[in-house]
Amino acid sequence: MAATVEPNIHILDPFKRQEEFRDYSSSKNAAAVRETYRLMHESQTVAFVQQMHDQFIKKGQGKRHNIWQLMEKLDSLVDESDPDIEASQTTHAFQTAEALREKYPNEDWLHLTGFLHDVGKIVALPEFGGLPQWAVVGDTFPVGCAPSEVIVHHDTFAKNPDVHDSRYNTKLGIYKEHCGLDNVLFSFGHDEYMYHLLKRNKCKLPAPAFAIIRLHSFYPWHTHGGYTYLCDNSDEEKLAWVRKFNGCDLYSKSDLIKPDPIALRPYYDSLITKYFDSPYLE
Repeated sequence: MAATVEPNIHILDPFKRQEEFRDYSSSKNAAAVRETYRLMHESQTVAFVQQMHDQFIKKGQGKRHNIWQLMEKLDSLVDESDPDIEASQTTHAFQTAEALREKYPNEDWLHLTGFLHDVGKIVALPEFGGLPQWAVVGDTFPVGCAPSEVIVHHDTFAKNPDVHDSRYNTKLGIYKEHCGLDNVLFSFGHDEYMYHLLKRNKCKLPAPAFAIIRLHSFYPWHTHGGYTYLCDNSDEEKLAWVRKFNGCDLYSKSDLIKPDPIALRPYYDSLITKYFDSPYLE
């Protein structure tokens, strides 16, 4: 049974309007963010993604780490694709989780999903692979078909080899219409890595949690309405949950509001115990 620790209520920043989030043109780090996306859009090809799956997903890394240790290690990472926040990864994890807890108090699995959703960013750390941030963070998108114009900084795809390859540069590319997102190969990043890490460790979170983990950075779809031609009926339920999650993930980002990790740890410890056989992931 989950510990009864009161949530940090009113977690959303009252001083920031929704339209001020994801400002890719006038935020103070807009140039650095654009450069991260340029590198991503030029480099994320079918061949690259397949290589990452071979290296990080099919084989695993053969190491066991406690979930809390992973969170602590992540605090050394500053997400170069994010125009909204400079707070630590742990702070954002608690912000997201507590915002979900406030809005959906009876869905404890959703609180834990919020806490864990960015743990896959560990692959940017030297100890876990040292991937460049363009292969870890930022909005995700399908590879193997033409990039949608709703993708942020869409103009930076011009030098991607796949956009000049007739196998991959049409609307559907290698896919069949309405094949379903479960059958789509996405640009590699922390979402895909964490999704498979949880699967490999037999995490007992429900199916919507896995959809959230894998698709929460797929903004071209869940926010901008793109790629519906790849979706099947099962993706409608995924979309509903991802949108619920996104409202608490994105809009909880704040450098001013910081939940108390010491006070909250017992609650999240109880959820880890409930949904994992072991707090160690490998």
